[in-house]
Amino acid sequence: MSKNLINIIYIVAMISTIVIVDILFFRNQFWPRLMSNIGIILIYTAFYLVFFINR
Repeated sequence: MSKNLINIIYIVAMISTIVIVDILFFRNQFWPRLMSNIGIILIYTAFYLVFFINR
């Protein structure tokens, strides 16, 4: 698979994780939702830097 396709799949997985967490756990709470979204983005970014940057 090409690198662009892997990046698109990775971004779609990150967005779907954020949406699912927002809907299931933090529907009407702004600050916990914001903090969890930032945490999810940081985790995905760290995973990307460790495993995909040298590919």
